[in-house]
Amino acid sequence: MNGVLLATVALGVVILAVLAWMMQKKRQEAFQQWALRNRWTYEGSDPSLVHLSDAQPFGQGRDKRATEVLRGAFDGHQAVSFTYSWTTGDEKDTTNHTAHVVALALPAYLPTVEVTRDGFGAKLDKLFGGQDIQFESEAFNKEFRVTASDAQVGHAIVHPRLMERLLRDGAVTPWRIEGTSIISWEPGSSALETLATRLGLLSAIVRSIPRHVWLDHGHDPLDATIG
Repeated sequence: MNGVLLATVALGVVILAVLAWMMQKKRQEAFQQWALRNRWTYEGSDPSLVHLSDAQPFGQGRDKRATEVLRGAFDGHQAVSFTYSWTTGDEKDTTNHTAHVVALALPAYLPTVEVTRDGFGAKLDKLFGGQDIQFESEAFNKEFRVTASDAQVGHAIVHPRLMERLLRDGAVTPWRIEGTSIISWEPGSSALETLATRLGLLSAIVRSIPRHVWLDHGHDPLDATIG
């Protein structure tokens, strides 16, 4: 009886392994087809992407990996999408995490500006002195938390028209302008069905940055010879 049970368990393990392999193969093919349709490239992994940033969701845990990497052009910007994974905890209590990261390259270096939902974690951080820039819109202040390495730049980038759009779009993911990139992230593996929408939001944010902010950082968006 024990032999039959062991054989049944072993067969079940093999079946599950085969099913997992088939699902992963099908998922990989979906990414390859998406890249082909959109004239992008697909890479299984790119270790350099785990160093894209030191801020959330990066800069924590261990065993960091960037997989399901898609690269291409979007609205005049170089773009990248990937599944970022990392592990926290010790050997007795390990937790695996994943985030779908999307980023666009910027034509010039900008100070850091981060916009996230004003949830429990943000409120707890603010309780211990964390930054939260306040704006004239009380509705926006209640929904979002804004931090910036330069508060003046933060106010310039998060202007009333952008605040109105972010409030209108209930599916806004956290995003951050950091150096020469604008990055967004959300929990879970890469989702092809939301990629175009997220890229569109990042592109709209970049387009909405006032010209004087770019000029202050060495770029004129009206000069076609730059970038």
